[in-house]
Amino acid sequence: MKRSKPSLVTDWRDAWRWFSVQAMTLAVALQGAWLAVPDDLRSTVPPAVAHGITIGLLVFGIVGRMVDQPRKVPPCKP
Repeated sequence: MKRSKPSLVTDWRDAWRWFSVQAMTLAVALQGAWLAVPDDLRSTVPPAVAHGITIGLLVFGIVGRMVDQPRKVPPCKP
């Protein structure tokens, strides 16, 4: 079986508008912000809270990729 080469989706320039990309970007931002919080402040929040929110955002990202998202604006022209 021949393996095909990975390629970008045709409308990759519009990826920032996709709910799935936005949810995963928020998950990355949350983890980055969590690491930037000082240890004494971080100790007041249970680690499960930040991890739970991150997991929830990533699940939303997966759901966002599975659900057909109607086009609200025309795609960007290259």
